[in-house]
Amino acid sequence: MASLIQCSLDLSKVAEDVLKDGKYLQITIAVNDETQFNNNCGIFLSQSKEDREGGVAREYVGNGRVVWTDGKVTTAEPIEGVEKKPAPKAKKLPLAK
Repeated sequence: MASLIQCSLDLSKVAEDVLKDGKYLQITIAVNDETQFNNNCGIFLSQSKEDREGGVAREYVGNGRVVWTDGKVTTAEPIEGVEKKPAPKAKKLPLAK
């Protein structure tokens, strides 16, 4: 499976308190069959199962488009026994307050 998605995030819509461990932004990208304004992807903050089931509205933070695909999309399967390495120190982004 291979696809390339070009996206833009509006960081002014992201509050620092939604960052995991103070630096990771968990997002969900929805790829749609329809295109609107030359985009077919919506980007929103990831929700918990409870939020989804409780009908909490999505917080959209950007959009994008699929720029290339081989036509095959599969789900990612977790790899057991793989050790997570700490990420390098990142620059501070201009997030909403």
